[in-house]
Amino acid sequence: MELTSEASLQIQKPIEEVFEGIVDPEKMTQYFISESSGRLETGKEVIWKFPEFPDRFPLTKVVVEANRSVSFVWDPETVVKISLESYRESSTIVKVTEGGKSYSDKNLKWLTSNSGGWANFLACMKAYLEYGIQLRKGAFDFMRKVD
Repeated sequence: MELTSEASLQIQKPIEEVFEGIVDPEKMTQYFISESSGRLETGKEVIWKFPEFPDRFPLTKVVVEANRSVSFVWDPETVVKISLESYRESSTIVKVTEGGKSYSDKNLKWLTSNSGGWANFLACMKAYLEYGIQLRKGAFDFMRKVD
């Protein structure tokens, strides 16, 4: 049995704006990450940094289909796929899946954590793209390691 984390949300913006909100590091750093080494493009490796953690996360095997999907690997056991679908009244349905882990107690914990993480990603993206609000700012400061 293979585990897959899933989250989806409707964003009331046209698909082109939502797509740019995912691939453009200037936009992504406004609601999800603190740094990016570049734009998400097919075949390009990009490194993300989150404000709460000292680690840097390389994204490999990036595949981008304009206004349709973005996929990448940042955990050697999983593939992340962000799919976009136009919806009525200039809205977009965004669905995130991350899967590939085998069933185990440890991976069940990963599943619940990542499902919540991707739901948070979608909520932060919605708030930023629709209203210019940065939900993530300060939200996870408690997770920082204190020296």
